Amino acid sequence: MRIEFDRDTCIGMYQCVDEWEAFQKNMDEGKADLEDSEEVDDQLFVREVPEDAEFDAEFAARVCPVDAIRVYDDDGEQLVP
Repeated sequence: MRIEFDRDTCIGMYQCVDEWEAFQKNMDEGKADLEDSEEVDDQLFVREVPEDAEFDAEFAARVCPVDAIRVYDDDGEQLVP
């Protein structure tokens, strides 16, 4: 499973931070950061989700008020918009 985080879309509500510890508050920029991720495009960050964190990652995506987080299964099918 992988997660994609569109940091440009993020509005800094930090709801994802409460759901998965991989998301951290960046108070200087007013946006969240996704730890251990790689920037694959301008402000688009991707990382693999460990099996024991799949539920938390999915929930972080579900609570994002601006849909800046998307989760995909290993076949590339989007699980969470």
